[in-house]
Amino acid sequence: MIGNRFIKFNPNENGQTKFEQMLDLFTQLLTYTNGNASEALSWMNELDKKYQFTTSEYGIGDFIEDLKADGYLQENPADGSMKITAKSEQSIRKRSLEEIFGKLKKSKTGNHQTFKPGQGDEINPETRPFQFGDTLAQIDFTESIRNAQINHGVESFRMQENDLQIRETDFKTQTSTVLMIDISHSMILYGEDRITPAKKVAMALSELIQTKYPKDTIDIVVFGNDAWTIEVKDLPYLQVGPYHTNTVAGLELAMDLLRRRKNPNKQIFMITDGKPTCIKIGGKYYKNSFGLDRKVVNSCINLAAQCKKLKIPITTFMIASDPYLQSFVQEFTEMNNGKAFFASLDKLGAFIFKDFESGKRKTVY
Repeated sequence: MIGNRFIKFNPNENGQTKFEQMLDLFTQLLTYTNGNASEALSWMNELDKKYQFTTSEYGIGDFIEDLKADGYLQENPADGSMKITAKSEQSIRKRSLEEIFGKLKKSKTGNHQTFKPGQGDEINPETRPFQFGDTLAQIDFTESIRNAQINHGVESFRMQENDLQIRETDFKTQTSTVLMIDISHSMILYGEDRITPAKKVAMALSELIQTKYPKDTIDIVVFGNDAWTIEVKDLPYLQVGPYHTNTVAGLELAMDLLRRRKNPNKQIFMITDGKPTCIKIGGKYYKNSFGLDRKVVNSCINLAAQCKKLKIPITTFMIASDPYLQSFVQEFTEMNNGKAFFASLDKLGAFIFKDFESGKRKTVY
């Protein structure tokens, strides 16, 4: 008999085992504790006291033993301290991806969509007659010689323009992305945690690129007083420091990384509260946290112009709402001919996802 069978909904029965339910919570807590397993487990104990999600059959101790047995947790035999493993780090990235972007299937070839031919590494099997503006590299000499023999004969061989055949290559859609994350002290000021959503987005974006667009590249740059790169595996441990905001150092490092990439399409995503307060002149730092210092701002604007000349668009995700900061971001964006999103923390992931995905459907010359 064809039909639907309805049963009583039980929110506690979602198809997951008790371990899987607790693993989801543990993974979420690791993001907030910067990868500190002991602190995350301590928080789980406190939450269990309030919400009683463990049972007499399965407690926190059982969960810890299963974490170690399944390779999520390592215990130091010398002092008994707990440390997460590479498997946990990947689990955190996957959870961030599922939370922000939804579940995505892995693609072995990449899934960039374009309907335009252009310079690339995928040769199109079809040829067409030569047109003004075509380059020598595009000429299919085998087909062109064959046409010359047919049109003029073997004994009086010559090749003319109408003999030439062009073989196009499909548009090369690989993209190199640098994700810049502001880790200055202002990212946790006034009781607002801005760094955790930024970390989640960074982990989700890196997991998205590694699974759905494996031919793409992503570099993570963090910037405070200075700028440096971190590995994707280090993202769960990322913390805000007692730093000013040296946006110039971050942009210079991002540009240097992209210069080394062979992909024709390059872009910078920058997550910041929008207020540059520091530059380095010689060996000394020039700092000013009060308002917008024109000396610092001009250095940022100049780099935005340089990126425009290098055809590197900058997309700024602004997570502060001060009007004077928005004015700076607009000036910065106009100079680069890039884009800016004034995103609330809960919408940050959706903004970045939509912008990254839309970039896959356009041609960048």
